[in-house]
Amino acid sequence: MASSLLCSPLKWIRLLAGAGIARRSLHEGPDTIEELLDRHLVKNTGKTADDEDELAERRRLTSTRREALALYRDIFRASRFFSWPDARGVIWRDVLRENARREFEEARYERDPEIVTRLLIGGREAVEKALDKLVETQRKRLAEAEEERRGGGRRCP
Repeated sequence: MASSLLCSPLKWIRLLAGAGIARRSLHEGPDTIEELLDRHLVKNTGKTADDEDELAERRRLTSTRREALALYRDIFRASRFFSWPDARGVIWRDVLRENARREFEEARYERDPEIVTRLLIGGREAVEKALDKLVETQRKRLAEAEEERRGGGRRCP
């Protein structure tokens, strides 16, 4: 009996009709767009804790992305001031930019908020420290140049 049911679609239709299951052919689609949407879309049952958690997570990711992008831009801006070559003859600006790009790419897929925050704070502190050192060095050079200009580099005994 089972093999005869599998072979005959008419027997299936009779069986389904006898069981009270209405037959609907493919060309008998929904009457309205609302019916189509109601049939095929999951209905929103209101905001849940999961929705709020997802929204908070998106906001957090958006803010950390903004912070990371701002840090990257600040590194590029600060690197303009490093225009002298290193021991190999490569300009420090290019070295700093390459290293920044490499480090950002290495941390690109990091999802742990604690690690991302630590990386952002460390990067920000490194930029500030490098700029502070640069400013201090420039002040010393200017003071030495001023001293040399005033005294002519001679010391009186």
